[in-house]
Amino acid sequence: MRILIVEDERSLREALVDLLTGRGFAVDAVADGLVGVERGTSGDVDLVLLDLALPRLDGVEACRRMRMARPALPILILTARGSEEDRVKGLQAGADDYLTKPFGSAELLARIDALRRRAAIAPSDAERVEIDGCVLDLGRCLAHRNGDALPLTAREVGILRWLHRHRARAVPRTELLQMIWGAPANAIDEIETRTVDMTIANLRQKIEREPAEPRIIVTVKGVGYAWGEQ
Repeated sequence: MRILIVEDERSLREALVDLLTGRGFAVDAVADGLVGVERGTSGDVDLVLLDLALPRLDGVEACRRMRMARPALPILILTARGSEEDRVKGLQAGADDYLTKPFGSAELLARIDALRRRAAIAPSDAERVEIDGCVLDLGRCLAHRNGDALPLTAREVGILRWLHRHRARAVPRTELLQMIWGAPANAIDEIETRTVDMTIANLRQKIEREPAEPRIIVTVKGVGYAWGEQ
């Protein structure tokens, strides 16, 4: 299992690396939010330990972006911000758990074990999907069609992962807004649901053989969208 640590405090970052490598984990450690998102959205990271007070990109936004790109990635927030409001923000952004500094090694390891067990029984995210002549390399944020490599945004990858993971059913636009955009349920309106339609229209231009007759992302009238093949 490879764990990514996103922590700007050097002494804590190094202590976490020592602790986790000593327990047999493969560990990557970075010091700012933007690099954390880049590493966290790659396919070889299995769990993220994420600080909130980070340079360049704060932890809440970093968490939201990683969750959009990889819906099943376990994320554990480690922070000195212990208020209820901060906990709610972190969990709403997509964190699976929240641990307040200072914390003990035993509790951290127990929470990591709990997230590992949960991830083991959850549906896994596909990294490479072939459908209708298009190869979706989600781990690298690329689509391949007709010999061309087309870059995908983190949000587009998030949409594709979510639809593929829930391919047995139609996914409402409001669900995509909550899970991929991170929008609170009580803040969703008609304008935001049109944002989903616009994003998917742009995505279809990249990945569909005929965007006007989509076979990868199909529209379910009155509901939302569905994966094109079961």
